[in-house]
Formats: sequence, structure tokens, C-alpha cells
Amino acid sequence: MSPRSRVAALAFVLVFLGPLPSMPAPPTDPDDEAFDLESYDLNSETEWDNLDINIYGDNYDYDDLDPEVEVGATAPATPPQSSQSSAEEELTPPPAVLLPVTLDFRGPGLFGPETGLGMPTCLLCVCLSGSVYCDDTGLDHIPPLPKDTTHFYGRFNHIRHLKNTDFMNLNQLRSIDLTGNQISEMDEDVLLSLPRLQDLLLADNNLQTIPELPASMKRIDLRNNRMISRGLHSDAFKDMNGLEFLYLSDNNLDSVPAPLPLSLRVLHLQNNNIQTLHEDVFCHLHDRSFIRRNLEDIRLDGNPVNIHQFPQAYVCLPRLPVGGP
Repeated sequence: MSPRSRVAALAFVLVFLGPLPSMPAPPTDPDDEAFDLESYDLNSETEWDNLDINIYGDNYDYDDLDPEVEVGATAPATPPQSSQSSAEEELTPPPAVLLPVTLDFRGPGLFGPETGLGMPTCLLCVCLSGSVYCDDTGLDHIPPLPKDTTHFYGRFNHIRHLKNTDFMNLNQLRSIDLTGNQISEMDEDVLLSLPRLQDLLLADNNLQTIPELPASMKRIDLRNNRMISRGLHSDAFKDMNGLEFLYLSDNNLDSVPAPLPLSLRVLHLQNNNIQTLHEDVFCHLHDRSFIRRNLEDIRLDGNPVNIHQFPQAYVCLPRLPVGGP
């Protein structure tokens, strides 16, 4: 058989039987257009920043994933930090210089002499509509008060001495409350120059004597002191035609102060050392028709006096005093 005939026979057999399973496919020539090996540098690094991702597939529209957000206004650009700092320095005022406070009670200002703390009283206390509240503030003296003060409260402090200059030029002052201090001394004219003073509250102090008081008084409270009878001025309450309340309990008095004004409504003298009553202490000795109508509350309990032994002393009263043997 000729060579040509052998090749034709072999081709016929292959067509009839098909390719053998173990026989690999014949190699094919590579596509020179798909792989340009001549321009491909195997030693160079890939430039990822300039890599075009679209070469790997179709373009994808990412706007379909997130809803569209509309921005009304863009934020203003922030100026450089250096310009902000310089602007703030230009706008910041220099620190204020605090000058010492000097107060002159004869001057046009509101306050009296200089305060011991170098500041006006209304920075230390509370000033409200003519009332000055200095309760429990550690005071050891009366602070200078505004000239329009009507009520002064200095309770529960450490004041020991009331001086003539403490209430100078306070022509509107109507009430002084110094309850719970340590007052043992008062200058003679400390209160006499107050033309409108009505209430004086000095309970729970160490007073033995009391100076002369203005005739405008309506309420006097000297409870729980060390008052003695000779510590009161002669006829101390006689001219006080508006006096209504007189509290003298828990002292060392040995007699009822007399004469008492007809305006008096309450007289508390309990827990003293009163041993006797004069017949004219409340009533008029020579006028049996006289009646003291206002005085309805007299306390004499806690004294060694037996009120049953002095019936003539209170026959003019609308009520009997409270007390016993």
C-alpha cells in the first residue's frame, strides 16, 4: 500500500471511532493580538492609582444603590486658625482694674463709712426693698447700711458693742433685729437719733443696761439678757405713747418698770426676781374709776412675788396677771 493510501485509511478510522480519551487536544497557536508579549513588562510594578477599572467589565451605576440626598446649603469655609486667633485677640477687652471702695457717710452715695471687708454691705448681705438681711454672716460689728434702710436684720452674729456711729443718718430706719448676738455694751446715743424707730429686738444677748430710746417705739424685746432694774432709765417707757409690746422675761429685774404707757397691750416679766407690786404700777392710786383697757396680757409667773397679796395693784385691769405664790 502506498503512503498516501495509508494516511487516508488512518483518517477514515479516526473519523469512525472518534478521538481517544487519553489523547490531549492538539496545541493551538496563541493569539498574538490578545497577548502582546513584546510590550508587556514582567519586571515592572502595577500602577494602581492610574488603573482603569472599566477594563475588567461593564460600567456599574452606583447611584441606583443610595437615595439622592439634597443639601440645602454648604457649610462656610473655615478660616485659617491663625486669622481666628488674631481676631479673637482684637475683640477681647483688657482685664478690668478693680479700684478700692471708699465710702463716706456724709457724701452723696448710698452707704456709710467704709466696710471692714472693703466692699459695700449689699454684696455681703441681702438688700431688698429697704430691708437689709445680714443674719448669720459672722459679723462682729454693724456694717454700714444704705441710707434708705427701713429694716435691719443682723441676727445670730458675734456683735458685742453698738456704737453711736452704727446707725448714723438712717432717718428711715424703723426696725432693728439683733437677736442672738453677744451685745453687752451700747453707747448712750446709739438709738436716740432714729426718729422713726419702732421695733427694737435684742433678745438673747448679754445686756445689763439699755440706753435712752426714742419715743416712737412700738415693740421692745429684751428677753433673755442680764437686765437689772437700775439698768433702765427713770421713766424709760413713760413717753412712748405708741408702745404696745414689752418683753422683759428671763432677766434679773426686781421690780415692774413704771410708769407704763396706756397704749401697752402685752407685758412679759416672767422668770425675773420681782418680789413686790406697787399699787399704782398699773392703776391710778387716786382714781378708782380708771380702767386700763388695752393691757390684757401680763406675765409674772416665775417670780417670787405673790400676786394675791396685792389686789389693789391690778383692779383697773381687764384681766388678772398670770402668776402665783
